[in-house]
Amino acid sequence: QVQFVESGGGLVQPGESLRLSCVVSGILLENYHMGWYRQAPGKPREGVAVHTANDRTSYIDAVKDRFTVSRDNSLNEIYLEMTSLRPEDTAVYYCNRAGVPFEPWGQGTQVTVSS
Repeated sequence: QVQFVESGGGLVQPGESLRLSCVVSGILLENYHMGWYRQAPGKPREGVAVHTANDRTSYIDAVKDRFTVSRDNSLNEIYLEMTSLRPEDTAVYYCNRAGVPFEPWGQGTQVTVSS
């Protein structure tokens, strides 16, 4: 069974940074396109960033130039570096396969941006 364990969230002020990590088990990460997703209160879960198996990245416009997705296949981990955080980035952040997520999802990590 695939498992995702996200960490690194927290409460930060606008303009600050956070680095999220996700440990993946049950699959060989190097074979998969992976993504970060987020779900804000009262909103559906949305994809935020993709890191493909061949090291290409893409982002939604709302986070472009502020977020950076990366991975370490040797550790089976993926990361999301978030800078210049805004209140609208407040959400629970999850990692999963890009496009067709595995079930079950991990517990996610809460990111709260507030002054």
